[in-house]
Amino acid sequence: MNSSTRIRQGAAGILLFVIGILMSLVLHRPAPEHLREFSMERLLRTSLLPVGQTMYIWGGGWNQEDAGAGREAVTLGVSKRWAEYAARQTETYDFDKTRYQSHDGLDCSGYIGWLLYNVFHTRNGETGYVTGASKMARACAARSWGYLVQGDYKPGDICSMEGHVWMSLGRCMDGSVLLVHASPPGVRICGTYLDDGAKSEAVKLAEQVMQKQYPAWYARHPECGVGYFYLEDSVSMRWYTDEETDPCHLQEMQAEDVVHFLYPDM
Repeated sequence: MNSSTRIRQGAAGILLFVIGILMSLVLHRPAPEHLREFSMERLLRTSLLPVGQTMYIWGGGWNQEDAGAGREAVTLGVSKRWAEYAARQTETYDFDKTRYQSHDGLDCSGYIGWLLYNVFHTRNGETGYVTGASKMARACAARSWGYLVQGDYKPGDICSMEGHVWMSLGRCMDGSVLLVHASPPGVRICGTYLDDGAKSEAVKLAEQVMQKQYPAWYARHPECGVGYFYLEDSVSMRWYTDEETDPCHLQEMQAEDVVHFLYPDM
């Protein structure tokens, strides 16, 4: 065998080796995740599923390492365990005594992470979205889902502040904002008080919704107001929408209209 033949055979061997590596990478690459198109209506309706039946648990929705989404936050639907645990609680529920019972409920980041997963995914166990509360709005914008705004709140806005994240359900005529979040004692609809501390239209609307739609919860946990500082301290991610993703123009509705859309009997 002459030298040129040996060179050709060596080159062919190297080529086959490289092809083998490339085929291995292709065959073992992660399966594509099963994502679907964003829908404003799906976002709003899905956000209500845990309301009135899920307690606030510090670390709920996070993994054991407290570094990202736990099992429940990458699972479709509401965990049966959340409702069972919530049904056993009374008006004296103290979240400080339930820290890191991570399978029994959700904290604020766990709730929004669970919500986003259920909006986009069609299978369990794929990549989750749970991250620090103050970072979540910016993390959503970084995915090119929307853009950042401050001082203005529309339905569906993901709103981050120091130590908390929540979702806007729209403004009322007096400027107050209706919202949904996981905050002690649990996942509930609230309204922001006015800047002078007076009860706002949003707080009254939240009370009406919680009392009518979630009477057992409201009987134990009637508080439906949050401080005006929510509106001063938050940065929000506003979704990019069009006629396909928001054909009902929910993003442009006032809070009262959103409530009537989501709860036709209100």
